[in-house]
Amino acid sequence: MRPHSSVAVAALAAAANAVSLTDVCTKSNVQDALPSNGTLLGIDLIPSAVTASPVYNASAGMGSTETFTYCNVTVTYTHTGKGDEVVIKYAFPKPSDFKKRFYVAGGGGFSLSSDATGGLSYGAVGGATSAGYDAFDNSYDDVVLYGNGSINWDATHMFGYQALGEMTSLGKVLTRGFYGLSTDAKVYTYYEGCSDGGREGMSQVQRWGEEYDGVIAGAPAFRFAQQQVHHVYPATIEHTMDYFPPPCELDKIVNATIAACDPLDGRTDGVISRTDLCKLHFNLTSIIGEPYHCAAQTSTSLGFGFSKRQAPGSSTSYQPEQNGTVTAEGVAVAQAVYDGLHNSDGQRAYLSWQIGSDLSDAAPTYNSNTSAWELNIPSTGGEYVTKFIQLLDLDNLSDLNGVTYDTLVSWMTTGMVRYMDSLQTTLPDLTPFLSSGGKLLHYHGESDPSIPAASSVHYWQSVRSVMYPHLSEQESLDALADWYQFYLIPGAAHCGSNSLQPGPYPQVNMETMIDWVENGKKPSRLNATVSEGDHAGETQMLCQWPKRPLWSGNSSAFRCVDDEKSIESWTYEFEAFKLPVY
Repeated sequence: MRPHSSVAVAALAAAANAVSLTDVCTKSNVQDALPSNGTLLGIDLIPSAVTASPVYNASAGMGSTETFTYCNVTVTYTHTGKGDEVVIKYAFPKPSDFKKRFYVAGGGGFSLSSDATGGLSYGAVGGATSAGYDAFDNSYDDVVLYGNGSINWDATHMFGYQALGEMTSLGKVLTRGFYGLSTDAKVYTYYEGCSDGGREGMSQVQRWGEEYDGVIAGAPAFRFAQQQVHHVYPATIEHTMDYFPPPCELDKIVNATIAACDPLDGRTDGVISRTDLCKLHFNLTSIIGEPYHCAAQTSTSLGFGFSKRQAPGSSTSYQPEQNGTVTAEGVAVAQAVYDGLHNSDGQRAYLSWQIGSDLSDAAPTYNSNTSAWELNIPSTGGEYVTKFIQLLDLDNLSDLNGVTYDTLVSWMTTGMVRYMDSLQTTLPDLTPFLSSGGKLLHYHGESDPSIPAASSVHYWQSVRSVMYPHLSEQESLDALADWYQFYLIPGAAHCGSNSLQPGPYPQVNMETMIDWVENGKKPSRLNATVSEGDHAGETQMLCQWPKRPLWSGNSSAFRCVDDEKSIESWTYEFEAFKLPVY
């Protein structure tokens, strides 16, 4: 961070306020603000393609009810010698609203954000990029293959990290010129996203760290190889065991686990705030024999947002009325899911969802013709295997014939090696980001049923061990917390609150980050609000990892405690791979 005196800041603000949107929102002003070709290596701008038009009193940002007046700009460039074309949309606040900030919003699934207006509520310029494959209208999984056996590496690297980095580095230069700031004027640069948007944020921290002041990354889709193949794991368990538990049985197992483990954290509120204690002290076999009942329903699986469109494997299906009791086979399936994937030699290949998380990936399909529950392969994993591993332009696996746990490990190995420098997004050395003064706020729902919360814990552990190998435990924790803070959100699902567990969810992360970056107010706990249930409206200041919450009775206060056994339960080694898995 480069500090400015109050006089300099006031002068910049006065200059910005002295002009109107009409003065700056012109094609010629944008063209004049473009850096000359050769300034940003590898990028050749096309000034004639610039567009600029004012937008008045329009809504901005995903789900926002506010309205803003801004300048809608498009800039086009090509990569030197490639002959491609990348279009970027920028939204420039009117000069009186501009607070010398640049904002990047994350996308979701296989899509980058197509909305450039998300930063307007923060007085920030925002951007969105076509990434060279028309990402405004195409999901990356639609273009990852040119054809069977032929990977579109340009699209892969642009989606992986390059497009957002180029958009940001160009956007900051353009912002200074657009508002008439000096070339060394500080433009605070922020990123915010969850799911693949969280992975995209981590890709920027890892690959373009010097460009960002503050990054907020939620439930990042780290380790595409392991993460996506993992979605096939529950179906493989059922296929191997030849037992397909009715969804109602799975729901009963989950709900009974929540009820049993809820009090272990010291308060009975419908939320497992300590899934580690549940893992250490609760035995799923105690649920065997408990009755379940579910009314007939029609349900839709959307694959947890990993595809912008609804792939064939994410289908709408009918479920009949279900009555029965929890079986030993059903519990065995659930236990295997929560235990995580191991190869045939018993070596761990990957971590899994925390006990008490929804088991949606394990839900089978009902065959009305045979009146039986049958194999269902979630397209979130099946499509990854067909397109990214088998290199076939298919939306899902048709079956699991011949597929074993070793097959899953083999698929993971292929994906990890093939996309190590693009989609894995697990580089643990964040020195450039740290050296430039960057701050990282990383969070994850503890009961996330899509991307396991332990995935984020493992990355945090990797960064700590690589960045501070010679410091004592407390010294490394203190050093890391100065710039990288990680929080587990009790009960939360994937990038949002959980209908099964009415717990808290953070609502003001950007305000927290701005205060940290611009005012030096380092958080020690994370503000989160309960939105439903008996404790709706309650504010909970979440514990910074590795401390864990422990309630005193049913009061609204909890302590953040150290628990060595708890941390051990979140710590994994992946002996099934010869390469390190960060």
